[in-house]
Amino acid sequence: MENKEYIASGILELYVYGLLSEAENEEITNRAKNDPEILTEIVAIEKSIIALSSSFSPFNSVGNFERIKEKLELNPSPKVIELEPTRNISQYLGWAAAILLLMGIGFMYNQLNVSSTQVVNVETEKTKIEKELNTLMLENKAIESTLAVIRDANNTVVALGGQAVAPESFAKVYWNKETQKVYIDASGLPEPPKGMVYQVWSLKLNPLTPTSIGLLDNFVANNQRIFSVDPTGDAEAFGITLEPDGGSLSPTMEQLYTLGKV
Repeated sequence: MENKEYIASGILELYVYGLLSEAENEEITNRAKNDPEILTEIVAIEKSIIALSSSFSPFNSVGNFERIKEKLELNPSPKVIELEPTRNISQYLGWAAAILLLMGIGFMYNQLNVSSTQVVNVETEKTKIEKELNTLMLENKAIESTLAVIRDANNTVVALGGQAVAPESFAKVYWNKETQKVYIDASGLPEPPKGMVYQVWSLKLNPLTPTSIGLLDNFVANNQRIFSVDPTGDAEAFGITLEPDGGSLSPTMEQLYTLGKV
């Protein structure tokens, strides 16, 4: 089998995810040692998975998660200052005790204000941390959902190569023919110019019939560059073009960035 067909089969993704048998793993390992193109593709898949795992939430490590839990368990209490009882030994000592009492009350009042401010600050910080935790949980669920799609052995992986307008570009399609769900890994596409959007096309080849299956909206905000598009059940190829905001009824062939046959 030629390298192009071997890579497009999706077996290298299964190798990286650890879903192959020992014999298949050994075969790919030996092939990678003797074939730089195979080795380069394996490294690219590993980098894509690392970026997918790490860039979703790069500032939230396990250590940070534990520290957040500790902060949520804080329960500060105002500092109580115990005053020693005064002794009425003489008139002068009584005045001195009264002065000390007033000073103590003033100090206690000041400490109470400080403690109250600290409690308010802690409550504010707690609310902020709870929001961050909720966001983190949602992001983790999104990552798990995406990884489940990528690791699905029923997916057909279609590699899309760069075309004349951007030969260095590339992308991948994860297509489950049974459920017809389609996911696009657009990590190899450059950021689209302002006022433009990438549009994904499902293609029939004879005769050539393109059908739009979605736009890669919010490209900059999507750090992982993994997009879900409309389902399709009869694609023979996939292509991605650069179109004006809102998309086009037919692909602009001069702006064809990537193309790949199933």
